[in-house]
Amino acid sequence: MADQELDELVEQAPPPEIDSKYRLIILAAKRSKQLQRGARPRIEIDALKHKFTRIALEEVIQGRVPFHTTTDGNGGQAEEA
Repeated sequence: MADQELDELVEQAPPPEIDSKYRLIILAAKRSKQLQRGARPRIEIDALKHKFTRIALEEVIQGRVPFHTTTDGNGGQAEEA
């Protein structure tokens, strides 16, 4: 996916916690792994026509993937989906 498309998706993302395209990608990647391991999609989408990565990205953008940020021991932040 091109950087321009990611920038547009970040701008469309309603949750205020998704403050960068990097956070969006990390959350979508974690959710994609869950889908690959058998989790059901949280949005109405044909799973046979779309790849897990696309489904996960749409779920994160629509705010269907709950998450919170934590601070690690080094003062940085880490995401937990």
